[in-house]
Amino acid sequence: MMRNYSSDRLARMKLAAIAEPLDRVVTPKIVGLEPQAACDLIEHDRGSAFQRCRARAEIFDAELLVRATEALQARVLVPGDEEWPTALDELAVPPWCLWVRGNGRLDDIVAQSVAIVGSRAASPYGTTVARGMAGDLAAERVNVVSGAAYGIDVAAHEGSLAAGAPTVAALACGLDRAYPAAHRGVLDRIRQDGVLVSEYPPGQAPMKYRFLARNRIIAALGAGTVVVEAGLRSGSLNTAGYAADLGRPVGAVPGAVTSATSAGSNELIRQGAQLVCDAAEVLEMIGPMDASASPLKRSPDTMLDVVSEVASRTREAFPASRPVTVDQLVHRAGLGIGEVLAGVGELQSLGVIEQAPAGGWRLTRTGR
Repeated sequence: MMRNYSSDRLARMKLAAIAEPLDRVVTPKIVGLEPQAACDLIEHDRGSAFQRCRARAEIFDAELLVRATEALQARVLVPGDEEWPTALDELAVPPWCLWVRGNGRLDDIVAQSVAIVGSRAASPYGTTVARGMAGDLAAERVNVVSGAAYGIDVAAHEGSLAAGAPTVAALACGLDRAYPAAHRGVLDRIRQDGVLVSEYPPGQAPMKYRFLARNRIIAALGAGTVVVEAGLRSGSLNTAGYAADLGRPVGAVPGAVTSATSAGSNELIRQGAQLVCDAAEVLEMIGPMDASASPLKRSPDTMLDVVSEVASRTREAFPASRPVTVDQLVHRAGLGIGEVLAGVGELQSLGVIEQAPAGGWRLTRTGR
């Protein structure tokens, strides 16, 4: 089984398993290195930068990961593979590898594709536009890339599927998980002719910062990005930002000025994104575009917006309703024990977590 995996492929799989792709401390030190050199640096450099990778590295089992991958009938793509989309190489931080499930061929599907993204809390107006736009693009042999989330994402996938076109869903967790669980049926349908992709190995859970990292994959795979409906805090604005950084065109569907779910997409238009109302205008949009603009408006910061990166990642590692130990947080957050202890202290001081009667820590009502 392992003979089918080169040392380079296995090193990339290990890096994907032990280091978060956009980790602010680790990534700058390993991006651009050869995979085995990056693995060696993490393993042998005892500097504090790599402490947050240590717990995962100690339990990493390449053979177990290969078995999990093949049990899913998934494949691992790396740069240089025929199916690897070269557009991913344009990212400032490309994925080390991608896990892919489905009968479609990723590079063929994204050869002519547009990313359609938007709010999870979409209105009937937004989902109707997304579904119709995706279906009409399919008629022009343009496929859709999105994230399979509630609202606009799933509506776009459904529009493609209804038109008999393949679509790509990029997930922020391992491909052994149907996330969200309510979309299991849609994800299964996507696999029939399209693909599910993730840079996270099987067994990895969805966490907030992973969605933000996943968004750069969506932006890179599409020839342009369309935000159908989005609030001022929507993660789809993050996707649009990545697309602009890549020099890809960004479009947005206008909404009512009184609609909170369109405030972000309307703001994108104000900042220079192209106003698009249908598939024909999306096709016109593909081409050079000046995406430079002043910073986007956003809602006021919440308490969790202003905590440190370590505290934020520690908070994301907490289960919703059960206590968790510090050791468990180390593994779930991908941080060093000292960092987790600091994060726990910061979160406790803000009233976000509390000690559980039976031991460990749990979220307070404020922290949920």
